[in-house]
Amino acid sequence: MTAPRVVIGLSAVIVAATEENPLVVVTRGGAHAGLPFGPFDPAGDRTLELSLRRWVSEQTGFDIGYVEQLYTFGDRGREAPLDDLDIAPATAAPHRVMSIGYLALTPSRAALEADRALWRSWYDFFPWEDWRAGRPRAVDAEIAPRLMAWADAGETPADCEARRTRARLAFALQGAAWNEERALDRYELLYEAGLVPEAARDRARFSRRPEAPQSALPAIFGEPMLSDHRRILATAVSRLRAKIKYRPIIFELAPPAFTLLHLQRIVEAIAGLSLHKQNFRRLLSRTGLVEPAGAYDATAGGRPAEIYRPNLATLAARPTMGVHVPAPRGDDPRRAAGRRT
Repeated sequence: MTAPRVVIGLSAVIVAATEENPLVVVTRGGAHAGLPFGPFDPAGDRTLELSLRRWVSEQTGFDIGYVEQLYTFGDRGREAPLDDLDIAPATAAPHRVMSIGYLALTPSRAALEADRALWRSWYDFFPWEDWRAGRPRAVDAEIAPRLMAWADAGETPADCEARRTRARLAFALQGAAWNEERALDRYELLYEAGLVPEAARDRARFSRRPEAPQSALPAIFGEPMLSDHRRILATAVSRLRAKIKYRPIIFELAPPAFTLLHLQRIVEAIAGLSLHKQNFRRLLSRTGLVEPAGAYDATAGGRPAEIYRPNLATLAARPTMGVHVPAPRGDDPRRAAGRRT
């Protein structure tokens, strides 16, 4: 019997942001979207990152800027077969795909030349993560009842209680505070509870049995993705939301010059939260992260808005400074009528 061959692949979460949405590049793989993915050639690729940059350019038609490694993903049963990933197997032996995930940031939504590549809001895949208009009603109407039913089905009372605690902390139930950084925890909890389509698909693949038909889940559970790509994307969401608080990485997503309102909207889009306008501006003033660019934007009508740019001297001297994002209380019954202006 031929031993299984391990394939090392690279997955890219390429993020841009507008005032409305955080956007990621996806490629169409069969019935579902997937992240840009390519094999690593140990003989031909000098480094992992150079390999990533090469095939991302080939798949999307543009070059990425900032890049950092996320995590290595390789759980058996959660990886797609190579043909689903458009990778031709070298032998007829079974394969194990190990995927090294990368986060890449770009300050503008570049035109995608590849036919199958497009920009999508990451909230299409994680609708429950967008709290900019307040607590999503579907969290209490759809997600919480299903999670509590799953919790009550635990094998022992202790298991049931542990499940309830996880659900309460992840989705800000029963008075717990919402933590926007726990995007990966929330997706993994829904996966374990069988509340995302990928869970049934992977169980069938792992057991080598036909996938059982599933009843349609409400839209709040988001669109499924190829292989474990929604897990990789959730990892990137968690990483980026955490990192904007302690690194000036938000400027990797902003244009060279911007109004403070535009910068605030980008932060809100990434964090999935609505920020207080004056508090945000006081933070920027106190930290010195930005400086006036000596120009004004009069395109929106009314009083022209001053244009700013990153303060490079401050960023060089204090590289461990980010943007504070206060989290809402999970039990806050109020819902914002709209984002603050």
